[in-house]
Amino acid sequence: MSDARRTALGLLAAFAVAVAAAPLLPRWALFLVAVALGRGLVALGLLLLIRTGLVSFGQGLFFAVGAYAAGTAGSRLHVGDAVALVLLGAVAAAAVAGVLGLLLARYRTIFFAMLSLAFSMIAYGLLVESPALGSTDGFNVHPATVAGVPFAGRAEAYAPYLLALAVAAAAALALDRFQRTHLGRLAPAVRENELRVEYMGASVRNVVHLNLVIAAALAGAGGAVTALAVGHIDPEMAYWTTSGEFVFVTIVAGTSSVAAPFAGAILLELLRSYAVQHAPNTWQLVMGATMLGIILALPGGLWSIFTRRRGARP
Repeated sequence: MSDARRTALGLLAAFAVAVAAAPLLPRWALFLVAVALGRGLVALGLLLLIRTGLVSFGQGLFFAVGAYAAGTAGSRLHVGDAVALVLLGAVAAAAVAGVLGLLLARYRTIFFAMLSLAFSMIAYGLLVESPALGSTDGFNVHPATVAGVPFAGRAEAYAPYLLALAVAAAAALALDRFQRTHLGRLAPAVRENELRVEYMGASVRNVVHLNLVIAAALAGAGGAVTALAVGHIDPEMAYWTTSGEFVFVTIVAGTSSVAAPFAGAILLELLRSYAVQHAPNTWQLVMGATMLGIILALPGGLWSIFTRRRGARP
């Protein structure tokens, strides 16, 4: 069986199991998974950038753009369809990245990372100083619907969970397919030797720009999913610590599979939840120590456990 087919079947099987398990999970678990999958979408975009040799500390910008676009359209334009809001968040973030990417695509290494961080912090400052968008408090998101089912009453927990699952599965399948195309295979080539890619006739700047836009679209979709699940948006979504968490999730999870970012995001949210509950005064220390242990034990990320086992098979 080819790797592409194996990945597709694995993602579809995981999606089916997660959907079937929904009635068995408590409300807090449904909420946690929905939020984790929204953040995992951002990490999925970072996976693509890391494959291209780039690390962005500004994905919080696109995460916030997607959330604010979906929240504003829902609350003020009365767009009630959750799928449409997620698509709107992805398109808005991609449009912003399309403009900023014209500059970002010129830089590499620490300069790229710091410039992306600077854009994110500029967005944070603008949001904080914008009373129309709720300033520091943000604003509540108007309840949406999925296939006519409202995010209210009994469906309040299930609808965001199922929406997040569907968006995550579709995004993972699409990105896996993209990575196997000619354009997708140029990403690791750019990381290894930009000059050789130029000699082959491909534009490195165009490849980087395209990957930036795709990563931003995924982050925007993740922001919209998170906004709909949480029901509230605030400027912290664009803050540098939020962007740092996305990078952290991607590194801890690994970049060898499109499923890895989601597994890492769910682990991080579970760890955060239990650490806050059982060690409210030192939960950051608990999380940091645990994640440091994972990085030291598994330099290739958590997903390297599965790749090692596969490589060990005769």
